[in-house]
Amino acid sequence: MWLLVAGLVVFLGIHLVPAIPILRRGLVSRLGERRYKGLFSLASAAGLALIIAGYAHAPTGVRVFSPSAAAIAVAPVAITLAFILFAAANMRGYLRHTLQHPMLIGLAIWSAVHLLANGDLRGTVLFGAFLGFATLDLASAINRQAVKAFDPSFKFDIMAVFGGLVAAVTVMALHRFLFGVPVAAFGA
Repeated sequence: MWLLVAGLVVFLGIHLVPAIPILRRGLVSRLGERRYKGLFSLASAAGLALIIAGYAHAPTGVRVFSPSAAAIAVAPVAITLAFILFAAANMRGYLRHTLQHPMLIGLAIWSAVHLLANGDLRGTVLFGAFLGFATLDLASAINRQAVKAFDPSFKFDIMAVFGGLVAAVTVMALHRFLFGVPVAAFGA
């Protein structure tokens, strides 16, 4: 379990740096923008690798709470919505313009549904950490008014919906193969 926790600390910790503008500015001034982004990418990749390895090696079957039947029932719709929001996060559409932080909202939905639908210790640690991060970073982004101005276009919303649907169906179809848990009748 310590490997999973270490991965979460590294991955989510490095992703909290932009939420503390003075820290980010200090690092960029010391390292330069390119080195900062390079180290950010390396730390993210290392943290992600630790999360994957840690989750795979964490003890299974340790129950913290019973999985929520409601979360399991709404998961396909909620996760599809989360994938649409992930896609909208970097597009200049009305979804991003209206919600301002669709990536963090999508991450909160994804992690909350997974947290409630699992109930095991390793899932609680993983998805609880991501939900906490999403909540903290969303509050920080709203407080900092971290929003980029742009002229929205519906074509980007159409692309986000289509891309999010394709990604959601693909992940659901491969969920058993990738994560060992079947979530769709049409899955592999």
